[in-house]
Amino acid sequence: MTTIGLIGSGHIGSQLARVAISQGYDVVLSNSRGPETLADLVDELGPKARAGTPEEAAEAADIAVVTTPLAAIPAVPVAPLAGKVVIETNNYYPQRDGQIAELDDESTTVSELLQRHLPESKVVKAFNHIAAPHITEHATPAGTANRRALAIAGDDADAKATVTAFIDAAGFDVVDVGPLAEGWRTQRDTAAYVAPFNADELRQKVAEAKRYRDM
Repeated sequence: MTTIGLIGSGHIGSQLARVAISQGYDVVLSNSRGPETLADLVDELGPKARAGTPEEAAEAADIAVVTTPLAAIPAVPVAPLAGKVVIETNNYYPQRDGQIAELDDESTTVSELLQRHLPESKVVKAFNHIAAPHITEHATPAGTANRRALAIAGDDADAKATVTAFIDAAGFDVVDVGPLAEGWRTQRDTAAYVAPFNADELRQKVAEAKRYRDM
């Protein structure tokens, strides 16, 4: 079975671990504080979960998830993620992350910063515009009327297809907003952020998105 390697196991990461295990994946969780701090979560998740270092999670991953504060990007393992699909879930919060000039002037995006750090990986933006509890609470089977949709962005078509299949199995329709450079369209304070929308509604909200400088 496919293994999901989580680099970061906070609110979003732990919810994605629950979803992955419910769909039959194995999960390797990690954080910056050490595997022993994840013992309770691993016990809750059961035998398909184990804790490791970020390097061990990256090595084990068929699909990796980076869900850490932006300051931790330089610590994300590079070599073990080469050639792999990497889901990036983050948003830029200056009050948490400090001021980052190229995000302030919107010359790049959070996902592009991670892609720059992981030049041989296939980064896909996803799960950044949904509140963590809703990852399990709002999930419904494929074909459900008015099913909630989530957006993805990425530069590699095969990687986006892999992430689309994961999101669909997790319980959501998928709206592809284009390359990584378009991932800003679901960032904090945009029309698509956090509120639940079906696929048609989400496409409309993505189209309405405004840059911070235009808000």
